Amino acid sequence: MYSGFWDNLKNAFKHSDNSLYKLIAINLLVFLVVLVARVLMTIGGIGDLYSSALSYLMMPASLTRFVFQPWSILTYMFLHEGIFHILFNMLFLYSFGLLINQYLGSRKLANLYILGGLAGAVFYVLIYNLAPYFSESVESSLMLGASAGVFAIVVGAATLTPNTTFMLLLIGPVKIKYIAIFYVIISFANSAGANAGGELAHLGGALLGYFYITQLRKGVDWGIPVQKVGLFFENFFASSKGVKVSYRKKNPSSGGFGTAFSKSTNSSSPSTTKGADATQEEIDRILDKIAEKGYEALNKEEKRKLFEFSKK
Repeated sequence: MYSGFWDNLKNAFKHSDNSLYKLIAINLLVFLVVLVARVLMTIGGIGDLYSSALSYLMMPASLTRFVFQPWSILTYMFLHEGIFHILFNMLFLYSFGLLINQYLGSRKLANLYILGGLAGAVFYVLIYNLAPYFSESVESSLMLGASAGVFAIVVGAATLTPNTTFMLLLIGPVKIKYIAIFYVIISFANSAGANAGGELAHLGGALLGYFYITQLRKGVDWGIPVQKVGLFFENFFASSKGVKVSYRKKNPSSGGFGTAFSKSTNSSSPSTTKGADATQEEIDRILDKIAEKGYEALNKEEKRKLFEFSKK
């Protein structure tokens, strides 16, 4: 298991449709770069320069400051300083990200992470600028961390398949819907505490995760703009042609997840995905069943087809 994880992580950028390991790899690489820079610059007597430079990558609560560093709405969600901060974020990202990746595919996972991070930043800035409690700390408040994107994935997974069970140390089997509810309540309770900005971002990411899945069930994919940007850079940096991904809107009368699994390849048979024995129509029917009755209602063959299709 562990060797497989590290192999996938080392080869994260050699394969397409591998968002989970790419997200983890980016976060770890950025963490290591920041760690080395902090140690070397502090020892070299220019620790203040390090702190100043890092602040331009963090998400400010001040709208005035954000105007001069708009890139921070993206950079902050890949930035960590504390070892336990990144450790717990990556553990949650991996555990719940596997579920999203299995049921909805790699691109939907990336959608949730990026949109969750954006929603967390917006919610954080909005509350800090509107709530009187934060009026004196707006100008000095900065935020970093992947937590908002991770919370979107956690709540998204719990919304998609709430009765999936995780085995927790010292506790035993717990349904993921209760894990998500617990952490959302904790974030709400701490939203007026020392880490108020981070907790507010958690709530923003959680809201995005819930609504992303509910809208996806209605055939509306909020992540299409994110996918288009991602595909642009993939095609730009690709050394050779690979699988072409296209999205088709499902018949409105049929309901379900709509574009969740709308992939096609260069194969001469457009209705069948290479390497999987399920047609697009079968996948649509399975997704409709999940929307109506939940993942647990699928039989063994339907789960197998969904799993095989999601890997492509």
